[in-house]
Amino acid sequence: MRARPLGRTGLEVSEIGFGAASFWGHPAFPEREAARLIHRALELGVTLFDTGPAYSRGRAESRLGRALAGRDRSGLVIATKAGTFFERGRVRRDMSLSAIEASLEQSRRRLGLESLPLVHLHGPSLAELTPDFLEGLERLRGRGLFRHLGVNSFDPVVIEGALALPQVDTVMLDVNVLRPERVSLAARAAAAGKGVLAGMPLAMGHTAPPRPGDLRLSSVWYALRALKNHRADRAAGRRFRFLHGRTDITGAQALLAWVLGAAGVSAALVGTTRLEHLEDCVAASGRGLPPDLAMRIERAQAL
Repeated sequence: MRARPLGRTGLEVSEIGFGAASFWGHPAFPEREAARLIHRALELGVTLFDTGPAYSRGRAESRLGRALAGRDRSGLVIATKAGTFFERGRVRRDMSLSAIEASLEQSRRRLGLESLPLVHLHGPSLAELTPDFLEGLERLRGRGLFRHLGVNSFDPVVIEGALALPQVDTVMLDVNVLRPERVSLAARAAAAGKGVLAGMPLAMGHTAPPRPGDLRLSSVWYALRALKNHRADRAAGRRFRFLHGRTDITGAQALLAWVLGAAGVSAALVGTTRLEHLEDCVAASGRGLPPDLAMRIERAQAL
């Protein structure tokens, strides 16, 4: 596993990070299997783990904390979110300083950490990133609740605004083959000294051909989520089916190689409930994209 600097934070992170969210944290996915994935990721050299209090119906942070209990965390970057949480059956949002302070305290407890290495504001608006708000966050940082601050948004306007804020150390945005316009944004973020984390680098599986015989609960859960929330991306992903079925590089490795080849990207975050998929993704570290495949991706993006 190769490592890359995370902007100007002084941290280094593995090129491939583990996203502890979605079905991985769901109670229907066995705790033992979830922990096994985390432990295997550690063995493979993964040092970046991303989660959040709103993920997996509010269960992801606690599950990650239990999986890492008793492990040496000194070389790990454990990232979480603030500003959203799960309560009374749905994800709720509160970007007030008091709510964020309470959220950070809860995250420290769930993850078993004295200080959170990296906290991303989860979907803030530009209007919320006021000087008073940022000053309040700096006070929380000064108290040791967290060390580095980031902004997680799939709105390029918000990311652009965050680049001018000296309090913001990192940004997390959706970089994948379906979002080629994000490459220049990632490069501008890196030029501004921000660490860049690529969320959804596998395009949520939308480029892969359907597997009608795969009736695993996790596969059905992800398929239903795609049908409900991501119909446009699912349709766009069909243009990239050629990434899958090659003998020299797997589809996941090609997708990750494209993302990691974007200037300024520090790491790509992948989520999975399958050990073989995790190992396949980790094998993308250090891999280059075959030139013919890079050209085909570029042509498909131009359609």
